[in-house]
Amino acid sequence: MKLKDLLKGIGYIKIVGTGDIEIGDMYYDSRRVTADSLFFCIKGLTVDGHNYAAQAVERGAKALVLERDVNTTEDITKVFVRDSKVAMANIAKNYYKDPTQGITFIGVTGTNGKTTITHLVKAVLEEIGQRVGLIGTITNMIGDRKIPSAHTTPESLDLQRLLREMADENADSIVMEVSSHSLSLGRVEGCQYDIGAFTNLSRDHLDFHPTMEEYRDAKAKLFAQSKMAVINVDDESGRWIKDRFEGRVMTYGICKEADIYARDLEITDKGVTFNLHSPEGEIPINLAIPGIFSIYNALAAAGICLDMGISLEAIAQGLQRVKGIDGRFELLDTGTDYSVILDYAHTPDGLENILETARGFVKGRVLTLFGCGGDRDFTKRPMMGEVAGRFSDLCIITSDNPRSEEPMKIIKQIMPGVKKTGCPYKIIENRKEAIEYALSNAKKGDVVILAGKGHETYQILKNKTIHFDEKEIVMEILGRERP
Repeated sequence: MKLKDLLKGIGYIKIVGTGDIEIGDMYYDSRRVTADSLFFCIKGLTVDGHNYAAQAVERGAKALVLERDVNTTEDITKVFVRDSKVAMANIAKNYYKDPTQGITFIGVTGTNGKTTITHLVKAVLEEIGQRVGLIGTITNMIGDRKIPSAHTTPESLDLQRLLREMADENADSIVMEVSSHSLSLGRVEGCQYDIGAFTNLSRDHLDFHPTMEEYRDAKAKLFAQSKMAVINVDDESGRWIKDRFEGRVMTYGICKEADIYARDLEITDKGVTFNLHSPEGEIPINLAIPGIFSIYNALAAAGICLDMGISLEAIAQGLQRVKGIDGRFELLDTGTDYSVILDYAHTPDGLENILETARGFVKGRVLTLFGCGGDRDFTKRPMMGEVAGRFSDLCIITSDNPRSEEPMKIIKQIMPGVKKTGCPYKIIENRKEAIEYALSNAKKGDVVILAGKGHETYQILKNKTIHFDEKEIVMEILGRERP
């Protein structure tokens, strides 16, 4: 495609050189650049792509998109823009021919529930015979085909490429998680969503967003790009977003008055049942994922699908065939007389949700194994400790993804919260050894909660990433093969 065609509607400052050149591909990583390509000089959090422009030219880049001038070894077309990330998103959309045209495009944002809701929506849409694309934390999928995921929301160039791939494979709908990082960093710039959904807002990512208000405002950006909204009005931030949204809104909740709500709730260790009430009538719902949060997730998925004109019967059938989500309150098949549950909970309210759920059905004790990620919001660490202590009979404090931090430093910052509750605790830095301790101390009727890692199959330790799959580790310790 000609460079001048890629730049239509972009609003660049100026071009030095000619726009009448053919662009074969596009990159933001200079190490991947190929001949006749366009290179985007992106200023990241730690690396500035402008410093790698010369390397990109040496590897064959024909043109650069940049915010400031750079020296290169030869004459090359330069497109100057105010924001390289915004420009990359919109140029990528042009290059991949606006891939979501003619496809129902759904975005889900919020602190918790995004992964589960997107999978629930996918299940319902497949129930009525749609081919569905999914973009999220655990994986990206086109129908049943899985594509590994590096970020909850890919970089804009990768996202538009993925959307084009889904469009070319005849996707009827695409449902994606939209993180606050992606909204702040321009990864979804140029995307127009048919439906935007908001789950909730609680303390998270304050290493990136300076305040909770700025975190909320980042989430709210999704709705400036959405034609219609599905919003949890039991959540204060949800009500704040609803009051400012100018399009059509469908609300959901359990406590507040809402368009879609749940009554006659029953929560067991096997899942949840409730009656879903909506403007289209009511219907009983069975979902094989325990917890009050599962009811909220089901209501959000139902709101999205109802707006798409899907019947209550199809929604109920689609939800009922979901048998669980990888790493989301996932009961492992251990063959023991105690339960082992794997969950991704890594925020205070996320941990509280799963522990309250476990408390609701446990016959013995709750043993909670958890840590906190390194290079992330350190102020939530004692909060996590206090939540674990309040709802547990034994806390096992261990390492999560320490990244560049010392694991014991993180653990020491968790400890004041645990001590505040008086809950018995054990510190075991090595996570595998901590899991062994938890399993060896579990008794009949107990529930062992492995919190924080969920679906992840790795652990990040300083400058290396090691394989660490807690399902494999549990089965290895118990001498069983992974199912």
